[in-house]
Amino acid sequence: MSDLTRLPASELQQKIAAKAVSPVELMKAVLARADKLQPVLNCFITLVPELALEAAHRAEDEVMQGKPLGLLHGIPYAAKDLVNTAGVRTTFGSLLHENNVPKEDAVATARIKQAGAILFGKTTTPEYGHKALTDAPLFGRTRNAWSAERTSGGSSGGAAVAVAAGIGPIGVATDGGGSTRIPAAANGMVGLKQSNGIIPHSQVADLFGNYTYVTPMTRTVMDTALMLQAMAGPHPSDPWSIGTAPQDYLAAARPDGDLKGKRFLYSATLGSRFVAKDVRAAFEAALGKLRDAGAELVELTAELPDMEPVWRVINHTTWRARFGDMILRDGNRMTPSLVRQVAMAEQWSGADYQKAMFQRADLFRMVQKWFDAADYLVTPTLTRTALPIDQDLFEPIVIDGIEVGELRRNWFPYTMPFNITGHPAITVCCGFGGDGLPIGLQIVGRFRDEASILRAAAIYEASETWLERWPDL
Repeated sequence: MSDLTRLPASELQQKIAAKAVSPVELMKAVLARADKLQPVLNCFITLVPELALEAAHRAEDEVMQGKPLGLLHGIPYAAKDLVNTAGVRTTFGSLLHENNVPKEDAVATARIKQAGAILFGKTTTPEYGHKALTDAPLFGRTRNAWSAERTSGGSSGGAAVAVAAGIGPIGVATDGGGSTRIPAAANGMVGLKQSNGIIPHSQVADLFGNYTYVTPMTRTVMDTALMLQAMAGPHPSDPWSIGTAPQDYLAAARPDGDLKGKRFLYSATLGSRFVAKDVRAAFEAALGKLRDAGAELVELTAELPDMEPVWRVINHTTWRARFGDMILRDGNRMTPSLVRQVAMAEQWSGADYQKAMFQRADLFRMVQKWFDAADYLVTPTLTRTALPIDQDLFEPIVIDGIEVGELRRNWFPYTMPFNITGHPAITVCCGFGGDGLPIGLQIVGRFRDEASILRAAAIYEASETWLERWPDL
């Protein structure tokens, strides 16, 4: 692996500004690695080497001319293929949009571009991001960066794998039920789902009932902070964003000081019935690291409602409204698991949807009360390491040799609640399982206090050595 492709964006940024790294040489290294590993990993739908190199030459000229540089000047990035990129094919992982080329960038990608980052490719996603496994008729399966026998997770599987494999330092992802945090945890990356409105979402159909997020995908907490600093801030396309003011995320992501005086609620299960032994062990070790940093740990003992059905009614009825007519016309060309989930929503009425929204409000208030007496909640991110690559969405998953039930409820019960409530949640690697695959730790914070969870995550990250490990590709 090239030394350039091992460097985080935070270091590349400084080296580019100091004229110690050429944006052109960096982009050539990234494109060479993408070309080499795409046949192995299958994490891209589209690569745009010519456009990327043209932009890299412009970026280098601006450096040499001493022009003002943006926060991400010359940094290569890839965007999940759900996120619009002007002039670059955006398929949504669907055969129905195989040749779709947006005329405009999404607000999030426009801001990344304005900060100087350079798009070099679009990463894989299941069709319309509908599941936590990254495969689709359009492109096939995306494997885990650490094992060809395991799934990348999803739905931002390609984004996580591209960063984990050292192809590009940062990526743009999305999260509707854990779609950033799940593949980040499965591949040992940092995945943030910010609060509603912190990064404007200009593509979402239901602005006011939104539970989906355009997010950073990175290898380090500081790189997440860099992306967030570039992407955050109000925009008229998103009512949740209006009136929000970005915090100093870069200062927050420096691992200065300790966690003395900070109270962490913790739950190894968050209502889940089964958690793998190696996940529990890694979680307990992570709690010990937080305690060593001065944190006060208090177990969350409140009885939790079953949150997955609330998410499912809201999500699947949204999909029915978006995709129902499309399925009537072209369902035979769409992913069967998406078609099946949309059909599930036919049993729910408008009143059922509204009742789920009432429950969403109750869940928000419940979580708000947790933070009356605590600063953070910590949980595992997933109940086990990455699932087999041929795992079916509707078949039971296996934890420690036991069939425990369907995937969504039993693999990522920790992530969905905070899409519903809107609270910020970040996952960082907290170790590796007995199978050699990464395990994630999720830190949840107060609504719209991303700086706080970045600080906690950075202090925790500094206590670990996992950044020294790279997948053997």
